[in-house]
Amino acid sequence: MKNLTHSHTFGQDKPRDGERRTLIVVVITLTMMVVEIAAGILYGSMALLADGLHMASHALALGLSYAAYILARRYAKDSRFSFGTGKINTLAAFASAMMLGMFALLMVYESIMRLLNPIPIVFDQAIIVAVIGLVVNGASVFILGINHEHDDHHHHHEHDHHHEDQNLRAAYFHVLADALTSVLAISALLCAKYFGWMWMDPVMGIVGAILVTRWSVGLLRDSGKILLDRQAPDNVIAHIKNHIEEEPGTKVEDLHVWAIGPGLLACEVCVSCNHEVSAEQFKTRLPKHLGIVHATIEIHRV
Repeated sequence: MKNLTHSHTFGQDKPRDGERRTLIVVVITLTMMVVEIAAGILYGSMALLADGLHMASHALALGLSYAAYILARRYAKDSRFSFGTGKINTLAAFASAMMLGMFALLMVYESIMRLLNPIPIVFDQAIIVAVIGLVVNGASVFILGINHEHDDHHHHHEHDHHHEDQNLRAAYFHVLADALTSVLAISALLCAKYFGWMWMDPVMGIVGAILVTRWSVGLLRDSGKILLDRQAPDNVIAHIKNHIEEEPGTKVEDLHVWAIGPGLLACEVCVSCNHEVSAEQFKTRLPKHLGIVHATIEIHRV
């Protein structure tokens, strides 16, 4: 008798490319954090100390992203996870998006306080700190640069975030937010130093917070859809349905497709057919490039 049991790891026990890149960025961020805090304490620089503590908050978020990769691999073969551990990465992305949102609120609060109660700025020192931050964060953005990538065979579904590594995307947005903050800070400090526009610094902070909020909301929306098992996009559903109904005398009565991890889909199909066809035959009709790794076929003879 054929053994019907099969693995539900779906390759989630293997290291992902994003894991290695995230680790590199975590190390860079932690190193920069230690250097800035030590220098701030040693030289009595509040600007360096503040930026070091700011780096610590992002190191925490990036560390969460890296930990998610480790946990997903470690528990990939645990039978308690019905469809593997792919959603651990998505859950980490959702948490990181929440942190991004809180970071944006903090930016707005600090900016409003600066507008209401301007404080003296040591321009040269602040600009140096911002430039160093830009270089470090720019390197991190380059390392994590996902460019909203999908797996190679999913590139034609440009707007389908089901196939995207949401955890890597969250880490990318954190370092991108830092890099953006550095760019806006440098611009504002130069305007304040040479033109006396002291209001530019807090205004740029608010502009940055708006952009970070947009990233946070987008990431919350996309990762939330996966966590809630939202149906795959209409074009994916139609593509699967058309392939199955190529079998003469066949009609798809019910179809559910959802993401169970980065680049991994599961589906349940209810089919009515007027002749004898096996579930395995229908499975061979499922489009290979969609990344469907688990399929349940229910057949009704009519």
